[in-house]
Amino acid sequence: MSTTSAASSATVSQNQFLQLMVTQLKSQDPLTPTDNGQMLAQLAQFSTLSGMQQLNTSFGDMLTLQEITQGTGLIGKKVAYNSSSGTATSGTVGSVGMSNGQMTLQIGSDSVQLSQITGVTA
Repeated sequence: MSTTSAASSATVSQNQFLQLMVTQLKSQDPLTPTDNGQMLAQLAQFSTLSGMQQLNTSFGDMLTLQEITQGTGLIGKKVAYNSSSGTATSGTVGSVGMSNGQMTLQIGSDSVQLSQITGVTA
C-alpha cells in the first residue's frame, strides 16, 4: 500500500468515525448519555494517527531527496559495485534516475542501485 492510498484510506476512516459519532449522539438515550471523554479520546487517537501518517509521508519524501542527492554526487566518479550476477565490477557513473521508486545509477550499460555500491574513487 502506498503512503498516498494509506493517507486517503485513513481520511475515509476518520470521516466515517465522525459520522458514526454524530449518529450516536443523535440516537443516544438522554437519561444515560455516552461518556464525552471516551469519544474525545477516540477522536484524539484518530487525529494522532493522521499526523503520524503525514509525518511518515514527509520522512519518505526526505529519504528520496537524500538518495537523489547521494546519487547525483556520484556522477562522474568511478565506483565499485556488485553486479546483479554478484560479480565485483567497477565503472564511472554516467547518470542517475528513479525506477519504481528506487534510485538507480547508470554505469555503462548497467543500472545499479545505491545498495550495490561498495566503493567510490575520485
